[in-house]
Amino acid sequence: MGAVMVVDGGYSKSRRFTERTVSERYQGAARIVLLGLALSAGAARADEANCGPVTNAFGPFDYRTATKEVLARVETFHFTPNVERLTRGETTAYVGGDIDYTLRAFPNHYRALMSMSKLSLQQNRPTPVGSKYSIECWFDRAFRFQPDDAMPRMVAGLYFTKLGRREEALENLALAAQFSDGNSNLHYNLGLAYLDLKMPDDALLHAKKAYDAGFPLPGLRNRLREAGAWRD
Repeated sequence: MGAVMVVDGGYSKSRRFTERTVSERYQGAARIVLLGLALSAGAARADEANCGPVTNAFGPFDYRTATKEVLARVETFHFTPNVERLTRGETTAYVGGDIDYTLRAFPNHYRALMSMSKLSLQQNRPTPVGSKYSIECWFDRAFRFQPDDAMPRMVAGLYFTKLGRREEALENLALAAQFSDGNSNLHYNLGLAYLDLKMPDDALLHAKKAYDAGFPLPGLRNRLREAGAWRD
């Protein structure tokens, strides 16, 4: 990876970033976050008190490993294209109710988390209409259920980025990067998030990973080119 011009804290300078340099920064940030999580057992109990135990009559199931049959039992009726696009509810009057049902069965269903986060932003409500829990509670439940799943962390990072909550965005994006495991879709979205956070070197790193893995959409590359940050 070649030299990258970055803007850091209000001043510009030429620095040479390598993948190892950025990767080490992610790992260090992720270790700090994980240590904080390990030391906050009391906080975890408080989260469970506020956001409920991760239990359900059906499941809960890990979205990454659930069988097609198990997924179909929920998605066919509760997470249809209309629900995912926030067009209308299928089994309830409010689309939030169907997403709620989906997340109870699959707490780390990242597409449902994305839809719930968009609904929260669209309605300008922490707890969307039809949902029992706030979007931050749904994130908390996903993290407690499968702490090593990168996708809920990525969705949370994008959500906090849109709210301008930079530190929370960076914490979640660092953990998503730590657990990424070569997921091209994840790297693409991480690149978009870091670009929105005015961190073009980080965005470029993830763009390279996404496109090297065959990700087809050119949007991130085009945005990096427009920002003068793309390097072949």
